[in-house]
Amino acid sequence: MMDDNNLVRHLDACETMGNATAICSDKTGTLTTNRMTVVQSYIGGVHYKQVPNFETLAANFRELIVWGIAINSGYTSRIQLSDDGGLPAQLGNKTECALLGFVLDMKQSYESVRQEVTEEHLTKVYTFNSVRKSMSTVIPTNKGYRLFTKGASEIVLKKCTHILDCKGQVLPFSPEDQDKIVKTVIEPMASDGLRTICLAYKDFVKGESEGVNDVTFSEEPDWEEEGDIVKGLTCLLVVGIEDPVRPEVPNAIKKCQRAGICVRMVTGDNVNTARSIATKCGILDPNEDFLVIDGKEFNKRILDEDGEVSQELFDKVWPKLRVLARSSPQDKYVLVKGIIDSKMSTAREVVAVTGDGTNDGPALKKADVGFAMGISGTDVAKEASDIILTDDNFTSIVKAVMWGRNVYDSIAKFLQFQLTVNVVAVLVAFLGACIIDDSPLRAIQMLWVNLIMDTLASLALATELPSEELLERKPYGRTKALISRTMTKNIIGHAIYQLTVIFCLLFLGPQFFDIDSGIGGDIHSPPTQHFTIIFNTFVMMTLCNEVNARKIHGQRNILEGLQRNPVFIVIWIGTFIAQIVLVQVGGSVFYTKGLTLEQWFWCIFLGIGDLIWGQLVTTVPTSAIPKNVCRRLRGRHEEDEEVDHDIMMEEEDVGGRRGQILWVRGLTRLQQQIRVVNAFRMGLDARFDSNSMSSVHSYHSLQNPKIRKSKPMSSPSVDEGATAETQFKN
Repeated sequence: MMDDNNLVRHLDACETMGNATAICSDKTGTLTTNRMTVVQSYIGGVHYKQVPNFETLAANFRELIVWGIAINSGYTSRIQLSDDGGLPAQLGNKTECALLGFVLDMKQSYESVRQEVTEEHLTKVYTFNSVRKSMSTVIPTNKGYRLFTKGASEIVLKKCTHILDCKGQVLPFSPEDQDKIVKTVIEPMASDGLRTICLAYKDFVKGESEGVNDVTFSEEPDWEEEGDIVKGLTCLLVVGIEDPVRPEVPNAIKKCQRAGICVRMVTGDNVNTARSIATKCGILDPNEDFLVIDGKEFNKRILDEDGEVSQELFDKVWPKLRVLARSSPQDKYVLVKGIIDSKMSTAREVVAVTGDGTNDGPALKKADVGFAMGISGTDVAKEASDIILTDDNFTSIVKAVMWGRNVYDSIAKFLQFQLTVNVVAVLVAFLGACIIDDSPLRAIQMLWVNLIMDTLASLALATELPSEELLERKPYGRTKALISRTMTKNIIGHAIYQLTVIFCLLFLGPQFFDIDSGIGGDIHSPPTQHFTIIFNTFVMMTLCNEVNARKIHGQRNILEGLQRNPVFIVIWIGTFIAQIVLVQVGGSVFYTKGLTLEQWFWCIFLGIGDLIWGQLVTTVPTSAIPKNVCRRLRGRHEEDEEVDHDIMMEEEDVGGRRGQILWVRGLTRLQQQIRVVNAFRMGLDARFDSNSMSSVHSYHSLQNPKIRKSKPMSSPSVDEGATAETQFKN
């Protein structure tokens, strides 16, 4: 999985991902390339769809734009030119790098501004967060202070009261003007899949005001009052930033949808941008009844009268929800938790979520599988995750799904093969002992069969690499029985064939092959060809059934993909050769007698018959197996899940409660046994050290008050030995 850019931190997450039914994915960097570029801009009432000529802009704009972008960005964000003439490297925040690149495209230098105004000269910085959706920086000027603000366009525009026209003159900016820009500029940009950012400024002048948009002050403003500082702004420009969809993402999302996994986008962009990107990715299907809402509308729909999340209201929203825009980390957490807790589907949803920020930690921890970004992700996000995507690419999640399903199917394949061999071997040994007072399979032969069944088969069946075929079925869900009805049908069907063949050889073999019967022989009698044929045929059928066990979903082409698993081929051929050697030269050690070429032919023919029989078993409809068979296998698990449900909801980690309880019980029992052994040892040691008798007795008396009351103090050695022995027996 590491080769597929999946760094697995928690091993159980791999198998869980195979049963994922929903993926809540970020947009930036996961579905897109995270290489942002300004492709459109709105400056002074003019909508530019390419980089504007800096010299044609009004004089007021020039300094404000360059200074506003260079200063009101993290100084760690910068553009590093490539030495080999390739694309410049974007270091730091990608949105800020897009704005800095916009300055460079206009043939201007942001570095010279930063050298003039260093970080030490900044008066106040309001850093970007998911609540304010903007960043503001205050710098000193000759006449007072200047505030630069950038952020989500619809949010920053509402804080603007003025705007600059094409000549650089300040004009009033009414709510009607704001709505007009939203409809004519921002919404078209967003419909093209662009992230819209608005830049604004505000001057604080000490003394008399020179401009209509200046704010005068006599005493230095209280910079901690952000609400009073960041308002009454003057709009500078609106830019549209393009973050192209990764070319491989649409195909990856189609694979997820075909595999029964619903992909939802959770992003901080506005609704129109998110809708456009989701359409390009294939998350939104025009023929499907879907829901695209923002965080505000989402909370309005799921909160009850008391302001608490109602699961009943939530269940009306999430099945159709495909895009959640302008969302906060809390919205992502509520979405993940609500889907996991929902009981609308009988199988229950298994949710995976992606995240890269510090605030994504709760959602990553709550999800069944949390994916953190290895490149852009913070350390907090990585610590809270189960799997780290080293390339920040959504296609790596699809590979994780394939690996998870491959792990699950490998276990199921091995179980199907192992249970078939177990059923046949046990029944042959039992019925043979009942009918002919002897088992056709000797102990040493059973050991060899067990070696095939346990060790070699596990290696052969568990080493097959995942394939696209794994994505052609729906997820199993939380409560699906490990042994499915198809597997049950295969186990019973192949067991019937193998038992029929073995008992036909047992009773009719001597006449058919014209050999002496091995029935009724003495316990020390030499090996016979009769029982050797039975043993050899059983192994041949087992080897052929190993090929059948590669498919557990009723596929007819059992050889499909066999060439991709050289380990299986080597083990199968090696086992076949070892069986030939064992039969021909095993002698009295393995209780075998060499077979003729004709006898070998019949053994192999009957073994291959298991492959043909497997096609007949596949023809039998799975519905012929009662559902109650599988329900009994999983019934206890479902009951435990219902009993422990309330407890699980109180805990942060809801996985594996029953396993943890059994683990704690086993650990407690082990600790008790250790204490008993120590007590017994101390009692024995006390016999050789009379000086320690009183201390040993005191120790055991403290451990067991009943013994302290009932046992006399006169004979400590006998009392302690008896006490320890009694405890040990108990």
